Amino acid sequence: MMDGGVPNIKKWVVLYPVYINSKKTIAEGRRISAEKACENPTCVEIGDCCGHLKLPFAIEIDKAYPRDFMQVGRVRVLLKREDGSLCNPAIPSRKQLMFHVAELVPRHPGRTKKQEPASTANVSTSKSGKGGRKKR
Repeated sequence: MMDGGVPNIKKWVVLYPVYINSKKTIAEGRRISAEKACENPTCVEIGDCCGHLKLPFAIEIDKAYPRDFMQVGRVRVLLKREDGSLCNPAIPSRKQLMFHVAELVPRHPGRTKKQEPASTANVSTSKSGKGGRKKR
């Protein structure tokens, strides 16, 4: 299926943003520990991180995550070449890829600018209605 030098990305590893989203639960599809995961990563950020890690990648915008099909987009990454050699010796497995990407996403150039207003807006005075004494 290698026609015209186009790589066969069907065999590449699939990385959905959900896998490394710290906002998701394991049941919702997170694959690494919440401490190591990052907040709401996008396909573009994951793609850029793969590029930074010198890994060939392809962003598939038309694909959605089956468990949560509102999450559109996924990234295909090539970990091993046709001959079985690793593209990046530091990343032998999907798990390692997820850890590395999740570590890089928060430092993404598009993110360092955007995060500031969001963090101040998050400090909301939460008054829960369930205060005071319990009725007997």
